[in-house]
Amino acid sequence: MNYFKSSLQSLLASARDLAPIVVVIAFFQLFVLRQPVNNLGELLLGLILVLAGLSLFIRGLEMGLFPLGGSMAHAFARKGSLFWLIAFAFALGFGTTIAEPALIAIADEAAKVAASGNAIENTEAAMRAYAMGLRLTVALSVGVAIIIGVLRILNGWPLHYIIAGGYVLVVMMTALAPPEIIGIAYDSGGVTTSTITVPLVTALGVGLASSIKGRNPITDGFGLIAFASLTPIIFVLAYGSFF
Repeated sequence: MNYFKSSLQSLLASARDLAPIVVVIAFFQLFVLRQPVNNLGELLLGLILVLAGLSLFIRGLEMGLFPLGGSMAHAFARKGSLFWLIAFAFALGFGTTIAEPALIAIADEAAKVAASGNAIENTEAAMRAYAMGLRLTVALSVGVAIIIGVLRILNGWPLHYIIAGGYVLVVMMTALAPPEIIGIAYDSGGVTTSTITVPLVTALGVGLASSIKGRNPITDGFGLIAFASLTPIIFVLAYGSFF
């Protein structure tokens, strides 16, 4: 009964979140473009599927990923081994990012554009190698980012100094990087913070900050996602400049 009630609440919350998007699209379609809606039945079915998928996804996060990330953070804090905590942080960042659907999509698209622009050979092998190189670079950068975030939590480093210094480095590297890689680098910073990475990384940060005496989950537990958005820009700019 409680499961059914919580699932229903998740469904209603997802419907509330989707409502503004539906209203905006309907307004511009009917009153600005003044065009009939084609395939209305398919659109309504698609909307229902999106609503159901979003509800199940959020429910899954609440039941699985958030508790899993938090419990593992508590367990590593109790274990007291810095090496294994760092190893887990890197593996979590790398593993979640390499499997990120948004990153796979943008890497494949970047490879096609690079091939059409004669930046790489216009062959399947060259495009696969380019896309995989981009994915590995971004995944490596997020692994490093999570390590930095964990060390920040452990040592109480101020977040704003690290972020400000990182973006100063980004500006400097942007001035020196090839123009063809700049847009891809900046987009790579955005696609890493998506459906798979965010829940686990957030749960890790909050759980770790909650487990360490003297750390505040609000002020110290958050910020790992900011690192995960920043370091891919730096790594991809370097990747495009040197390789």
